[in-house]
Amino acid sequence: MSGCACGHHHHGPACGRPAPTGTQVALSVRLVCAGPAELMAVLAHVEDHVAASRAEPGCLYFAISQTEDPLVWQVEELFRDEQALAAHRARTAASDWAAATAGIARDIHRLAA
Repeated sequence: MSGCACGHHHHGPACGRPAPTGTQVALSVRLVCAGPAELMAVLAHVEDHVAASRAEPGCLYFAISQTEDPLVWQVEELFRDEQALAAHRARTAASDWAAATAGIARDIHRLAA
């Protein structure tokens, strides 16, 4: 049992992200804003980033939620395979999200099946 970004304790994946199976790859990321300016950058771009990520053909799950600390966000991602994750990273690198949040600290944990 582990603490979840939603403030509850769950058995298994955080906030509904399925565990990866087969060739699937999951990422669990904490996005840590240094202050109000970085928080405003996330707020300005998060909806578009989530919508674009969920629209990717290889994206099976994508959710971002603010934790109890308003400067910390929890990101849960699941992709069909390594190629889908690479396509996500390529799209993201060229996005407004990447430009606006480039300096924000990220703690990324990769989960494979």
